[in-house]
Amino acid sequence: MQTFPKPLTPGEERACLERLQEGDREARDILIERNLRLVAHVAKKYQGADYEQDDLLSVGTIGLIKAVNTFHPERGSRLATYAAKCIENEILMMFRAGKKYSREVSLFEPIGVDKDGESVSLVDVIELETKEVLENLILDQDIRELYEAFSCCLKPQEQSVVKLRYGLFGVKPCTQREIAGQLGISRSYVSRIEKRALKKLGEHLETAQNEIIIT
Repeated sequence: MQTFPKPLTPGEERACLERLQEGDREARDILIERNLRLVAHVAKKYQGADYEQDDLLSVGTIGLIKAVNTFHPERGSRLATYAAKCIENEILMMFRAGKKYSREVSLFEPIGVDKDGESVSLVDVIELETKEVLENLILDQDIRELYEAFSCCLKPQEQSVVKLRYGLFGVKPCTQREIAGQLGISRSYVSRIEKRALKKLGEHLETAQNEIIIT
């Protein structure tokens, strides 16, 4: 059974990312090596496809390298979150290689299924070389739908909490405690409102996605 290096602690990762920004190649190699376990985790999802596990790991590692090379910690996301997207994208690009499309298709049109039987759409396999491209795609396809869902399925108080918590509409993001102070409610109540609102948004977006696939 293949073993992988132990993941970095949050503090070790921050230190390596700081060194990487200063041009330290050794820090880059450490970030890649210590995140190989993430590659295996993502690749495991696609076991049983028409590819050997070593092929999945090799291609997934390319995605990890791209993620480390293009990651910008100052933008607020975590390396693992961004890297997982890049790793999966690279694997799905391998699945798509050799397939030819002679007609225009929707970004969300299903083109197959993964090991879990989940639909794989064209947007999943578009090659994204940089985080800027990734963010633009998410903005165009996901964030627009999120803002629409925000307006149509959340109550005013839920809108206020989500807007303040995540900095929507140009508002500075706040902690739950800060929101509680602004709205005159307890922090635990803010937490419950946030969870309820996120569940509503998730259900709305999932329904919208299913409608796109059906059509």
